[in-house]
Amino acid sequence: MAEHKPGSMDAKVQEKTFANFIRFVTWGTIISLGTLVFLALANG
Repeated sequence: MAEHKPGSMDAKVQEKTFANFIRFVTWGTIISLGTLVFLALANG
């Protein structure tokens, strides 16, 4: 097993995955809130 050297890891893939996750959560939240507002107005 290779020895780990602090600061030598390439985190580009993890950063890209995290950015996509944040984008997914943001859009999911916007769509959920929009749906709830629509239902409240349509049911009102």
